[in-house]
Amino acid sequence: MISIYSISALILAYLFGSIPTAVWIGQAFYGIDVREYGSGNAGATNTFRVLGKKAGIAVMVLDILKGYTATNLAYLIGLSVTGPQDSVQFVNYQLALGVTAVMGHLFPVFAGFRGGKGIATLFGMILAVHTGAALICVLTFVVVLLISKYVSLSSLLSGFSFPLSIIFIFQSPIRSVVLYGMCICVLILVTHQKNIERLLKGKESKVDLFKRKE
Repeated sequence: MISIYSISALILAYLFGSIPTAVWIGQAFYGIDVREYGSGNAGATNTFRVLGKKAGIAVMVLDILKGYTATNLAYLIGLSVTGPQDSVQFVNYQLALGVTAVMGHLFPVFAGFRGGKGIATLFGMILAVHTGAALICVLTFVVVLLISKYVSLSSLLSGFSFPLSIIFIFQSPIRSVVLYGMCICVLILVTHQKNIERLLKGKESKVDLFKRKE
């Protein structure tokens, strides 16, 4: 059911996603616009690369919160609009809010529509929709990062682990969640084309979480 409340929530979700945490933190604390360095993206990965792990972790956490908060706006709309919290309608509306937040991150109104790749915001959305699958994504990301030290590769494999866990481990009965998981894979491949090229050429930058570098 379309109502003024559901439309307002979608607008608010986009505005949450549009908060350019990497840009604002870089400018406020370092006097740097991260979009002018590294990969040119306003996301956690490029922040790690340009500003170091403290700024990178801060941006990652805040971007996750953007997606998580925006997706959970569904709880504020009311059951008359979304249906019971375990219903397909409710989950679908959560997905709509989360996708809108991700679009805000990719094309932020507060930063000239030049955003990041949306991986952390996507994870926040996954965390709100399916906590179990989100934990598997985290485990995949951490293990791959510790082994390879590539944030981009970790993000790629973490994203792919979501639909695989939804289908084979949790066997979710909600088809839209499965379809969303597949769409994540496509989105990640599209937004990480340059990273994939650099990985194949052995030119992708590494991040050492245990190295003291500011």
